[in-house]
Amino acid sequence: MPVPPTIDRPTLLPDIGARLLYRDALLLVIDKPAGLPVHPGPKGGETLTDHLDALRFGLPRRPEAVHRLDRDTSGCLALGRHAKALARLNCLFSTAAAEKTYWALVEGGPEGEGSRIDLPLARRSDDPRSWWMKADPAGDPALTEVRVLGRGPGRGTAWLELKPVTGRTHQLRVHCAAMGFPIVGDAIYGRAPRSGGPGLQLHARALSLPLYPKKPPVRAEAPVPAHMRAGLAACGWPA
Repeated sequence: MPVPPTIDRPTLLPDIGARLLYRDALLLVIDKPAGLPVHPGPKGGETLTDHLDALRFGLPRRPEAVHRLDRDTSGCLALGRHAKALARLNCLFSTAAAEKTYWALVEGGPEGEGSRIDLPLARRSDDPRSWWMKADPAGDPALTEVRVLGRGPGRGTAWLELKPVTGRTHQLRVHCAAMGFPIVGDAIYGRAPRSGGPGLQLHARALSLPLYPKKPPVRAEAPVPAHMRAGLAACGWPA
């Protein structure tokens, strides 16, 4: 029997099953809500891990996340259902065979309609507990493909499709900020306040995983979260 999460109510994830986007023998894809960390941190509090026992579906162990999404990023998150599945999925993500598509609302926006951001990244601090990053020519290679999907009135905002070719920590947030169009609601790399802001306008829209050699890639798509709908609609998204 699934073990209920031992967390205080109210919860950011009252019914994880309702957020299931894809399920097969190896893989689950869920729509992670913004504001929920994937893994436990030093400050404690509710995490996605608290809820994963409800996704066993008869297996002896709970699934595990294959990759990370920032706490304030919503959308598609892949889970491996057992050890062999995790090994296969980890290979897809480590070799960039997994295609990740994000939607972001940014301040301003690129001049053209499509581009590539090729900007190495490194940690800001030597403290292993710090996840903050910076653009650094001596850092690890980081490449993001950018496409403009729409623009807001007066070009004050833009709706971007972002595809990270590499998977560095905070890659999309640092790349957008470094190019002069920070993601709306980013309190670390952008201009949003640390509290009371609009929330990070970054959504893991889709995943495409070539998991089975003789079948088309598994594809999952997460609906646009409520906190991003108005901003995207102002940029032409057909809400």
